[in-house]
Amino acid sequence: MKKNQSTVLRSAILVASVVGLSACVSNPTLGTLAGKGGASENKMGAATDFLKAATVSDEEVKSSALQFREFDDKRSKIAPPNSKYAQRLARLTAKHVNEDGMKLNFKVILSDQVNANATADGSVRVYSGLMDLMTDSELLGVIGHEIGHVKLGHTLSQTRAALLASATRKAAAASSGKAAALADSELGGFGEKLFNSQFSQSSETESDDYGLAFMKKYHYDVRGLESAFRKLAANSGKSGTLDQMLSSHPDPGKRADRMREMANK
Repeated sequence: MKKNQSTVLRSAILVASVVGLSACVSNPTLGTLAGKGGASENKMGAATDFLKAATVSDEEVKSSALQFREFDDKRSKIAPPNSKYAQRLARLTAKHVNEDGMKLNFKVILSDQVNANATADGSVRVYSGLMDLMTDSELLGVIGHEIGHVKLGHTLSQTRAALLASATRKAAAASSGKAAALADSELGGFGEKLFNSQFSQSSETESDDYGLAFMKKYHYDVRGLESAFRKLAANSGKSGTLDQMLSSHPDPGKRADRMREMANK
């Protein structure tokens, strides 16, 4: 069992123990109520959900992420292939669909939001509001940063935590490397948990470094990531700027300074 999975499991066991204990304290006749579908049964069922979510495999986590992404794409306004946004993104990412041992897919969400995100299945979504703001080199820097979150396992850990928080029984109880099909209501709740969470400062810093290395690897303009952070800093107080790179710390201005220093090394 991987270290992060083991940590989540230990946390889940603790939560499950507390849930189970509270059920016993509030209802001394637990055995009788459980047989009749009482409140205690619901509490114990929640504890079981936590445990199952904690032990779900990496492949099941990725499968759940893919299900959510497909669900979210249907309710989002995805740019058609012939749009200027989709064509621009396709041009920039054509040689990165198989990147660093990963199979990735890229799409544009037509929205004024200055945003981009990635999920554990390798899906990267870029908002047209961000594309309007960024030059090609800046956009590539942001894309490299998002790819870093996938490669470094940040999105995997985030998705596992979301599964644990939502305690989605069907997703957690599946086997053979695939999560069971989830209902739209379950996917909606799971997605809310997923995108309301934030990466840690260390995860953001690691992805910044990966993004810069990505720029150097392909001989892109290494000043692109610094410039992207400058623009994000300038837009940080404006409505519609939702990117996790802005909501986490250090602030984008300091991150831009760090990227400038590292690019000059």
